[in-house]
Amino acid sequence: MTNLRLALRLARRELRTGLKGFWVFLACLALGVAAIAAVQSVSSGLLDGLASDGRSILGGDVALRQLYNPPADEQMAALKAGGRVSTSAEMRAMARADDNVRSSLVELKAVDDLYPLYGAVTLDGGGDLRDALAQKDGRWGAVVEASLVDRLGVKPGDTIHVGEGAYRVAAVLDREPDRASSNAFSLGPRLLVALPSLANTGLLQPGSLTWWSAKVALPPETDLKAWQEGLRARFPDAPWRMRDYTNASPQIERFIDRMTLFLTLVGLTALLVGGVGVGNAVRSHLDSRARTIAMMKCIGAPGALVFQLYLAQILALALLGIVIGLALGAVAPLALGRLLDGVLPVSAHIGVYPGALALAALYGVLTALTFSLWPLGRAREVPAGALFRDVIAPAGGRPRTPYTVAMIVSALALAGLAVLTAHNKIFALWFVGGSIATFIAFRAAAALVTWGAARVGRVRRPGLRLALANLHRPGNPTAAVVLSLGLGLTVLVAIALIQGNFARRVSETIPQDAPAFFFVDIQRDQFDPLRDLVTAVPGASAFEAVPSLRGRIERVNGEDAEKALVNPEQAWILAGDRGITYSATLPKHSTVTAGSWWPTDYAGPPLISIHQSVAEAFGIGPGATMTVNILGRSFEAKVANVRSADFSSMAINFTMVFAPGTLEGAPQTWVATVRATPDAETQVQRAVLQRFPNITMVRVKDALDTVAEMLGHIGTAVRIVAGITLAAGTLVLAGAVAAGHRRRVYDAVVLKVLGATRGDILRAFLLEYGLLGLLTAVIAGIIGTLTAWAVLKFLMHWEWSFLPSAVFTTALLSTAITLAFGFYGTWRALGQPSAPLLRNE
Repeated sequence: MTNLRLALRLARRELRTGLKGFWVFLACLALGVAAIAAVQSVSSGLLDGLASDGRSILGGDVALRQLYNPPADEQMAALKAGGRVSTSAEMRAMARADDNVRSSLVELKAVDDLYPLYGAVTLDGGGDLRDALAQKDGRWGAVVEASLVDRLGVKPGDTIHVGEGAYRVAAVLDREPDRASSNAFSLGPRLLVALPSLANTGLLQPGSLTWWSAKVALPPETDLKAWQEGLRARFPDAPWRMRDYTNASPQIERFIDRMTLFLTLVGLTALLVGGVGVGNAVRSHLDSRARTIAMMKCIGAPGALVFQLYLAQILALALLGIVIGLALGAVAPLALGRLLDGVLPVSAHIGVYPGALALAALYGVLTALTFSLWPLGRAREVPAGALFRDVIAPAGGRPRTPYTVAMIVSALALAGLAVLTAHNKIFALWFVGGSIATFIAFRAAAALVTWGAARVGRVRRPGLRLALANLHRPGNPTAAVVLSLGLGLTVLVAIALIQGNFARRVSETIPQDAPAFFFVDIQRDQFDPLRDLVTAVPGASAFEAVPSLRGRIERVNGEDAEKALVNPEQAWILAGDRGITYSATLPKHSTVTAGSWWPTDYAGPPLISIHQSVAEAFGIGPGATMTVNILGRSFEAKVANVRSADFSSMAINFTMVFAPGTLEGAPQTWVATVRATPDAETQVQRAVLQRFPNITMVRVKDALDTVAEMLGHIGTAVRIVAGITLAAGTLVLAGAVAAGHRRRVYDAVVLKVLGATRGDILRAFLLEYGLLGLLTAVIAGIIGTLTAWAVLKFLMHWEWSFLPSAVFTTALLSTAITLAFGFYGTWRALGQPSAPLLRNE
C-alpha cells in the first residue's frame, strides 16, 4: 500500500510537466471512443423514436395487411367494433403526363377520409390532405412527391393520368408518417389519391398486385394483446399479416440494429488501430523516461513501483482521452440526428444516453489496457544498465507471465464486449476473428519487411543504404506504420474492388442479356394483344411471359413455417408473400441441383420446385412437403427438386414453381419481359401506355440505376467509415514519427558531422518513408484484394476481375501520406542545432 501511494504521488508530479508526447495517445483514444459513443447514442435515439412514435409509424394501434382484396365485410365489421378503422390500398402503377409521352413508375397509395389515424401528412407549402385529394369540378386530386414533378414536368394544377383515370396535381408531398410500415424499397415516387377514385383507374383487376391495409385505433383502455388474440381466434384463416405499434416497422428496426452493429465495429476498428498508437505512445514515453527509471532502480526502487507509477499515468491520461471522446460522442448525435432525419422515416430522440456512453468508455479503458500492459510490463523487468544503453541498443525482452496474462485477459474482455453487446453475435465473432487474423497478418508482414531489409546486402548508394538500414534498425517504426496505415488502406482496396466489380457487372454483363422492360399485372385476355403489340415495334424481340401469383409458406413437413425454419439468415422468406408460378418446363437460367424436373405432360399430385435458398432455410430437399397459402387457400405439394438460378440475368424466375395442374384455376396475372433497342424503348412504352393503361411497366435500366444509386450511397458511406480507420492510422503514423524524433535528431547530427548535407539527409529519410509507404501499400493491396475476392466469390457468388487502378490509387495514397509525415519529421530533425546534442553526448 505504501508503494502504491508513492507511485501515485510520483505519477502526479510527472504529469505536472505537461502532456508532451501524449497528444497522439489522447487523439487515438478520443477518436475511437467518440465514434462508438456517437453511434450508440444515435442508435438509442432512433430506437426510442421508433418505440415512442410507433403508432404514427404504423398508422394505428394495430395494422392488418393482405394481398389482392380488402378484408371481407364480416372482418371489417369486427375491426370497426374495436375502434376507428382506416383503409388504404397500395400498388405500383404508371403515371403519365397529359401529353401521353412523359411517364413514370409510381408507388400508388389510395387512402380514405380517416387517414392518417395517428401522425399527420405534411404538404409542401401547407394545406390539408383531405382537401387536396377531394373531387373538384369532376376531377379527383392527387398529392405527389417532388421527384414525380421533375420526371413528368408537371406542377400543381396540371393533369396526370393513372390507368384510365385522370387526376389534378393538388400538392407536393413533404412527409408521410406511415411510409416505413409499407414497402421499404421503392422503385418510384409516391402518389397519394383518394380511395374512392381508385375504381375509375381500371387498376383493380383480378390477381392485380394490390396490398390492402386496415389500420385500427383502439380505445385507450383496450388490452392490445388480448384484442389481437380474440381477432385471430375469430378469423383463424384470414390471409392478413397483423402487427401492432410495439413492432411498428421491423424492417426499420432490423436496419437500425445492423447499422449500429456495423458502425460500432467500425468505431472499434478505429479504436484498435488507435490502440497501436496508444502502445507506441506508451513505449515512446517510457523510452524518454529511461534515465529516470534507471536512476530509480539504481537507488532501490522495486520493479512493481515502476509499473504502478506509469500505469497510474497511463490510466489518468486514458481517462482524459475517454472523457474528450465521450464529450464529442455526446455532441455528434445533434448533427447526425438531423442528417438521418431525411433518410429514415423515424425521428431520432436526441439526448444523453448513459448506457451508450458507458459502453464507449468501457471500450476505451479496455483498449488502453490491452495495448499498454506489454510495454509497461517490459519496463518493469528491464535492468537499470540496459535502460542506460537504450539510446543505441533499445532494450527488449518480455514482461513477466502475470503481465502477459493480464494483457490477454484484457484483450479477451474487449473481444467479449464486442460480441456480447452485438445483436448479431455470429457477425461479431467473425469480426473478432478477422481482426485477430488481420493483426497477425500485418505483424507478420512487418516482420518480413524488416527481415528482408536486413538481408538486402550492401547497397552502393549511401542514401538507399541508410533508408534500408532504418527499416530494420532497433526501434524502427516499420511495424507501427504497416499495421496502422495498412488496416485502413486494406478496407479502401477491398471496397474499391467490390464496387468496381459490381459496376463492371452492371455496365457490361447485364445490359447484354437483360430485357428492356418488365410488364406486370397483365390480365389473361390482354396476353395475346400485348404480345402482338410489342413485337410489332421494330427493334423489339424475345417477348416472354409466365403466370404470376403470390403466396406465403404456411407449413413445412406439417410443421408451422416459423418453427420449421433452421437457418435464421434466410428468415426473409417468411417476411411476406413470395412470387409463385407454374410451368411444365425448367425456367431459363436455372439448374436442378437435387431431384429431377417433372415431365412436360405431367398430370398427378401437386409437385413443387424450390430455389436452393428455400431448401437451405428449412433444411429440406426432394421428398419434403410444403403448404403454400394463395388467396386464402392452402395448397400442399411435394418437393420434386431444388434449383439454383442466376437472378442477375434479369430473366423471369421465381423461388417456387408448381407443376401444371394445380394453380391454373386461381385468380392470376401474367408477367412478361421484352428486349428492345434504345430507339425502340420509347415506342414500346408509349404503345403499351396508350393501349393498356392498367399494365405496369418497369424499365430495367431505371431499376438498375436506382439500385446503382443506392449502392453508390452505401459505397460512399463505407468509404467514409473506412476513412475513420485511415484517420486513426494516420494519427498512429504521426505518433511513430514523433516517437522517432529523438533518434532522427541524433542521426541527423551525426550525419552532418560526417559531412552530409541537408539535402543528402532529407533524401535518405524521404527514401526510407517512401519505401515504407510503398511496401505498406503492396501488403494492403494483397490483403485487400484477397478480401474482395473472397467476398465476391463466396458471399455474392459473382465472377471476379482484378482492377489494378484500385490498388494503384491506394499505393499512391499510402506513399503520399507516409512521405508527408516523413518529410515533416525529417525537416524538424534537421532544424535542431548540433552543438547542444554533441555537448550532452
